[in-house]
Amino acid sequence: MTRKFDKTEQVDLSDEPIHWDLGASPSYGEYLRLGRLLDAQQPLTREHDEMMFIIVHQVAELWMRLFLHELAGVLDCVRRDNVGPSFKMLERISRVQTQLTAAWAVLSTMTPADYSAFRNSLGRSSGFQSVQYRLLEFTIGNKNAELIAVHGRNTEAYAALKRALEAPSLYDEILALLSRRGYGIPEDYLARDFSQPYRASKQVAGAWLAVYHNTEEDWDLYELAERLIDLDHQFQLWRFAHLKTVERIIGYKRGTGGTSGVAYLAKALELKFFPELWQIRTSM
Repeated sequence: MTRKFDKTEQVDLSDEPIHWDLGASPSYGEYLRLGRLLDAQQPLTREHDEMMFIIVHQVAELWMRLFLHELAGVLDCVRRDNVGPSFKMLERISRVQTQLTAAWAVLSTMTPADYSAFRNSLGRSSGFQSVQYRLLEFTIGNKNAELIAVHGRNTEAYAALKRALEAPSLYDEILALLSRRGYGIPEDYLARDFSQPYRASKQVAGAWLAVYHNTEEDWDLYELAERLIDLDHQFQLWRFAHLKTVERIIGYKRGTGGTSGVAYLAKALELKFFPELWQIRTSM
């Protein structure tokens, strides 16, 4: 029997106690400040794909905002030697990283011709100048003092990056935690110039190997190590997706920020935040 539709069907709201009058309460849009958020997409050209390009990068910055927020919580847990609560934060970070990587799939729908139509309007602006991305790298453990120079005209951003550069990273704090737990971390790794790039250590690798052989007594350190590997792994997937998206859209052109583009991004694939945790896998 064929069903007849005489009118547009609607959800029955008669028994729903909806607050039609919000009174003094903020609305959904007011609470989220959607007026400001949705007014932040201001293309410089009339090209259709520029709106998508802006939104993808803005959304990535919002996810990085949450990434940094969760990292701050993880750091606090590590400093207080209360690692357990950090696992939920690190799990959330992992989910955030999945979203960041997935964003490149949206951007990759843009063809070389689409991007060329508005690329010149970007001038020298580039993701290379993302303050939050650099804060993520510095906070996790990849330090490079040269990289803050590009933020010289933004005094607030420059100061924040300099603080992160000179402060102990997440990995530095975790090594201090290992030392407090009785694992042999060299003294010059506990009191070093934290603005300098981290260098892998055989003694640190030995300490991590001892953690993996002592899981019953220090299960939380073992679990933390595995969460760190996941963070590092997900970061590499993000970087690789970035590289392949750039290669797909602009090939081997130089980046708008002045880097060599794909060749520069390929260098970053060699970086590891927690080198000893990767090294000891061969020894287990």
